[in-house]
Amino acid sequence: MRAAFFNVLFSCKISYFSFANQKGTFDDRLLYLDNAKWAQNFHYARRIGADYTVHPVNIGQGEQHEDAFLAISPNNKIPAIYDQETDIAMMETGAILIYLAEKHGKFLPNAGKARADVLQWLMWQMGGQGPMLGQVHHFTHFNQGVSDYAEERFGSEARRLYGVLNKRLADNEFIAGEYSIADMACWPWVSRYEWQQIDLAAFPNVQRWYKNILAREAVQKGYHIPKAMPEIPSGD
Repeated sequence: MRAAFFNVLFSCKISYFSFANQKGTFDDRLLYLDNAKWAQNFHYARRIGADYTVHPVNIGQGEQHEDAFLAISPNNKIPAIYDQETDIAMMETGAILIYLAEKHGKFLPNAGKARADVLQWLMWQMGGQGPMLGQVHHFTHFNQGVSDYAEERFGSEARRLYGVLNKRLADNEFIAGEYSIADMACWPWVSRYEWQQIDLAAFPNVQRWYKNILAREAVQKGYHIPKAMPEIPSGD
């Protein structure tokens, strides 16, 4: 059922599922995307020139709980993808990035220390940077004043994580040496440094890395998919 349902909707090779808060059909709904998770996958797709389209999932209407979407993402979360070439559905950003990197043979070394470095920093992002900065967004940006304890707790952890990344980048142009899915996973969260009340100048290696990646055409285009977003923070 999964393959038949989504093959009716899409003629492209890979379908990306993200969230929307607008009313409409699968085909005409306007999208609202300001979540760092979707940007991680779109940056990869833009960089390799993959054939893809975006399928909005209206979480305000509860579409993430529909059987058709749960067949793609059992945890009813975005982002998720469905690859028509392989009949493989994937949820979770890190898993999606690994899948795409292995399928296309780009941005993830095949073996050895280089591969291990990319994977360990990708997991650092999945288990630390993303979840903790997400909490900062919730308590400091969207709900400031609700909990002083939470703001201090997660704000302190955010600064610590920026320090870890800054130290790593002191002797590396990119997180794992060469530009990789680890950078693609981490960069979108750093692009919200203003929400996190982080002064990038206090982390000069992160600032240099951030601006370097920002200058990439694929990143600039991917940031504004599927709709134009506010101007990308400059990192200054």
